Amino acid sequence: MKTNRMTLLILVAMLLGIAVGGAVHAGIDDPMMRKTVAGYIAIGSTIFLRLIKMIIAPLVFSTLTVGIGHMSDAAAVGRVGGKAMLWFVLASLFSLSLGLVLVNLFGPGVGMHKINVMASTNINPAAITLDGFVKHIVPDSVFRAMTDNEILQIVVFSVFFGVACASMPERSRVVMEWTEGLSHVILRVTGYVMLLAPLAVFCAMAATVATNGFGILINYGKFMGEFYIAMAMLWLSLVGVAFLIFGNSARHLFKLMREPFLLAFSTASSEAAYPLMLEQLSKFPVARKISSFVLPLGYSFNLDGTMMYCTFASIFIAQAYDIPLSWGTQIGMLLTLMLTSKGVAGVPRASLVVIAATLNQFNLPEEGVLLIIGVDTFLDMGRSATNVIGNSLATTVVAKWEGMLVADRETEETIQELEP
Repeated sequence: MKTNRMTLLILVAMLLGIAVGGAVHAGIDDPMMRKTVAGYIAIGSTIFLRLIKMIIAPLVFSTLTVGIGHMSDAAAVGRVGGKAMLWFVLASLFSLSLGLVLVNLFGPGVGMHKINVMASTNINPAAITLDGFVKHIVPDSVFRAMTDNEILQIVVFSVFFGVACASMPERSRVVMEWTEGLSHVILRVTGYVMLLAPLAVFCAMAATVATNGFGILINYGKFMGEFYIAMAMLWLSLVGVAFLIFGNSARHLFKLMREPFLLAFSTASSEAAYPLMLEQLSKFPVARKISSFVLPLGYSFNLDGTMMYCTFASIFIAQAYDIPLSWGTQIGMLLTLMLTSKGVAGVPRASLVVIAATLNQFNLPEEGVLLIIGVDTFLDMGRSATNVIGNSLATTVVAKWEGMLVADRETEETIQELEP
C-alpha cells in the first residue's frame, strides 16, 4: 500500500509539474526571465539529486563489500562477475543493433536539409580516450573516488576490499560487522531521502517545460516519437526475456520495479533510482550479496537505454546532414559505441560525450549534437527508465544462475503472501 501511494504521488507530481511549467512558459514572455524562474523551481530537484549523490558512495561501498565479503572465496567473485559481464555484453549488442535497425527503418533525420549551426556544444569528445578510460576505472585514491562519486572506481576498490575480507574471515569479522551496520544505516537514510521524490519530480518537470515550452516537443516530435517507439520495442524485448526466464514470477519483478522506473523516468536519472532498486530487488527476493555486486557493475556496463540512444542519435545526425553511411560503416560505429560507452557513468552528459566522440571519429559534423541537446532531457527520461529495467533483469538473471533466487514455486508463494 505504501509503495502504491508513493507511485501515485510521483505520477501526480509529474502531471502537476508539466502543467505548472506550461503555465510559467505561457505567462512569461522574456526567455531570460523564464530561465530564471525555472532555475528557482529546479532547486527542489537539485536538492534531491544532491542528497542521492551524498549516499551513493557509502551505499555502493558498504553493500558491495558486504556482498563480496560473505562469498566463500575469490573464485565466487570471478564467477559472478563473469556471468554478469556476459549478460552485459549480449544486452548491449542487442540494444545497439535494435537502435541501428530501427533508425534506418524510421529515418527520423531524413528531410532536415538545413541545419542551424549554433554556438559551441560545451562537450569534450577528448573525455573518451584510452588513457582517460583507464584513469576512470582505476582509482588513485579511494577518498577522491568517493568524493567525486566515481562509481566504477568505488567498485574496483570495494572488490579488492571485499575479496581481502573474504580471504581472512576471522581477522575481518569486526570490519565486516561495522560495514554491514553501515549498509543498514545508509539504507535507512535512503528511505528518508526518498520521501522527497515527488517534490523532486514536480520541480524537474516544471523547470524543463517552463524553459522549453511544449513547442520543443512538437518541433522534435518525430525524432522523439520514433525513439520512444524503439525504446518501447526494447522494453517489450526485455519483458519477454524476463517471462521466458522467470515465468509468471516476472510480473512480481516488474511490479517491484514500477516505482524505480517512474522515479528514473521523471528525474531523468538512473542514479536517483539506484538505492530504491537495491531495496526492491531484495523483495523479489534476490540475495543481497548478488544485487550489491551486480547492480553497481550494471550502472557502468549495462546501460541498455543509453546504448540504443547512441546509435539512434548518431545515425539521425548523419541523416539530417544528408550523409549516406554504408552498412559496413554503421556496423563499425556500433562496435565503436560498444567500447566507448563502457565506464562513462561518471562523465557529465555521458551520452552526448559518447555521441560527439563517435561523430568525430567517423568524420561526421560534431555540431550535429546541437540538434539533440534541446530535447536531450526528455530523451534521457526514457534512457534512464530503460536502464532500470535492464539492470534489474540482469541482476535477477545472475542471481538465478547462481542459485541465489528462490525457486519458482517458492516465488509464487511469496507473491501470494505479499499481495492483499
